[in-house]
Amino acid sequence: MSGNQWGPPPGNQYPPQQPPPPWQSGPGYNGPPPGQSGPPQGPPQGPPHGRPPGPPQGPPGPPFQGPGQPFRGPYQGPPPPGPGPQFGWGAPPGGPPRPPKKGSKGGLIAVFVILGVLVAGAVGLKIVSSVLKGHGDPSYAEPTTTSSYSPTNEPSTEPSGQPTSGATTRPTATRTTQQPVPTVTRSTTTSKPTTKPGPSDSDLVVRNKLYTVGAMRAVSCKESGSRPSSAAGARANYKNLWGCLNKAWAPMVAKAGGRFRPPNVATFTGTVQSPCGSMRDTGPPFYCGTNDTIYMNLTQDVGNYNRYQQSYSKVWARMWMLHQFAHEYGHHVQNMTGILSAYNRIRYERATYAKGLEDSRRLELQASCFSDIFIGSNRRTYPITGNSLVQWKWLIANTIDLGHDHGAPPIHKYWAQRGWDARNPVACNTFAASPRQVQ
Repeated sequence: MSGNQWGPPPGNQYPPQQPPPPWQSGPGYNGPPPGQSGPPQGPPQGPPHGRPPGPPQGPPGPPFQGPGQPFRGPYQGPPPPGPGPQFGWGAPPGGPPRPPKKGSKGGLIAVFVILGVLVAGAVGLKIVSSVLKGHGDPSYAEPTTTSSYSPTNEPSTEPSGQPTSGATTRPTATRTTQQPVPTVTRSTTTSKPTTKPGPSDSDLVVRNKLYTVGAMRAVSCKESGSRPSSAAGARANYKNLWGCLNKAWAPMVAKAGGRFRPPNVATFTGTVQSPCGSMRDTGPPFYCGTNDTIYMNLTQDVGNYNRYQQSYSKVWARMWMLHQFAHEYGHHVQNMTGILSAYNRIRYERATYAKGLEDSRRLELQASCFSDIFIGSNRRTYPITGNSLVQWKWLIANTIDLGHDHGAPPIHKYWAQRGWDARNPVACNTFAASPRQVQ
């Protein structure tokens, strides 16, 4: 935007711009979303104190009846021994036998009879027992001692051979070997590739890659043979400058990592509507970053050329049109390299109006510096010599900045001259300059 002589159009000069060029990366990975815990945990730990888990529990037993009392379940154990048959036979009828009387033969006979009966009974009992064992009657199987424990490797305390008759073998308690506690396997989470954060707004304006591309090469640009005495002549000059500026800036923008795109050019008289607002031809030309368009004021450019009859005044009018067009193209370069969009965000966050005006001066002074990089690079072929050089020097030193948003005349001259002399964008880093250098 050219103000006063370069003044801004009324309203919002630079609304929010298009998305930054592709070389600007998005926001880096900060980690998990709020409220989300860390990576999933491993398998659960083993039982406390390293004990292996016990067998599953069965159904609950009968209720406890109170301290010292047995459980009252459906089974009370074997019935207590009572009267009735013992050892498998009953008492003889009539009670125990009477002892024999002394001297009585009958008594001796009775004794022998009884002895014979007893011997016969014992023999019969032995025979019956053998028969039953042979038939596998389980009620007569010899008792065995069972244990729920596994045998141990410890030496037995019992003597070798058959166990002592009547002795009961106690189950030997075995030592249980501790089962190993399950190893906790930590789950490894595959880290998402972190997106490298892009440059900050401060980086885009202060440390932009455009400042590292080196000096601009001349593109042998020559002034159009048409004079801006008419709308057609003015448009011929704009078209010629448009082609020269595209050739000059395209390799530099690409080297800076931006995506070069030629700007659109529109001319206007009266009132023009743009995505950046409306503008009357009583104001200066302007650039709208929303649609990448340079709006040139035909009323002003044709009027300046036709207003004065002196030859030097007509040279001044031509230098004016050259500088204005190249200045607005400088804003297009800022847009392609992310400077313009970053500037908008920075200015929006400013706490004071004075700081916002300072930001505006930095932007406008840089656009003029970019303009004179191009003019200085092609000074010999355009040419900018003789009276053209005199008028160019007068022009850059006699700007008017009533809004204090484009830079005072001596400050403007300083930055324009830097561009002319260096022909390198590094000389145009107004955003790194002190506030006194952008008054």
